[in-house]
Amino acid sequence: MFAIACRGEHATLADVTDALPIPVTSRRDQIVAGVRDSFAAGLGMYPIGIAFGLLVVQSGLPWWMAPGLSIAGFAGSLELLVVGLAAAATPLATIALTTFLVNFRHVFYAFSFPLHVVRGRGARVYSMYALIDEAWAVAAATPEKWTGPRLLSMQLAYQAYWVSGGLTGVLVAGLMPGPVEGLEFALCALFVTLTLDAARSRREVPTMLLAALSFAGGLAVAPDDALFVAMLAFVALLAVRHLATVRLRPAGDARA
Repeated sequence: MFAIACRGEHATLADVTDALPIPVTSRRDQIVAGVRDSFAAGLGMYPIGIAFGLLVVQSGLPWWMAPGLSIAGFAGSLELLVVGLAAAATPLATIALTTFLVNFRHVFYAFSFPLHVVRGRGARVYSMYALIDEAWAVAAATPEKWTGPRLLSMQLAYQAYWVSGGLTGVLVAGLMPGPVEGLEFALCALFVTLTLDAARSRREVPTMLLAALSFAGGLAVAPDDALFVAMLAFVALLAVRHLATVRLRPAGDARA
């Protein structure tokens, strides 16, 4: 690129082409690139998976629930939440509706996820199933570089980190002489971290206030089902906020 800058107006298309990174063309290179794309978030998913496996065993649930949940419903935050609900013998209908509300954000992820690069019905079904927060965030950061093998290998790597972490936690739990205190706080700690990260932007402050208001209302209205009521209230308040924002937006402003 330095040479092109020095040549100025005399630079040719061939010069520009030579200066660009060499595209990943072979299938093997694309798979390797996808696995590399997964490293940053994957290094964080594995230890949380260990905490998940430990929590499953310490909650008195059968060990196979760790890999079972990670395969049947691949969603880390939801799985941690379901363990607590299952251990408390929560009604199945409540667990199902909680699952729907917690994972409803994935509907919006689909609008910007590069699913179009994936070929084959089975591959597409898996890519939709494995659309987790980390996969969407990495794909959204560089939307122009994805191919089917690269995207799928990244998603497979994420699930491998999570499932292997959960199995490691199950094995560690079987070797430990006693329970580890505080593992039930793993989900709360994860959400606290995400909340603190969102708090860096003033734009997200109203959303945080609506969430706090929803939870306070849930505690006041139904203390035994505060989370369920709070999530319903939060969705309703977000819808009202969106409608109010659209009506107050100046004409010609296309921002969401």
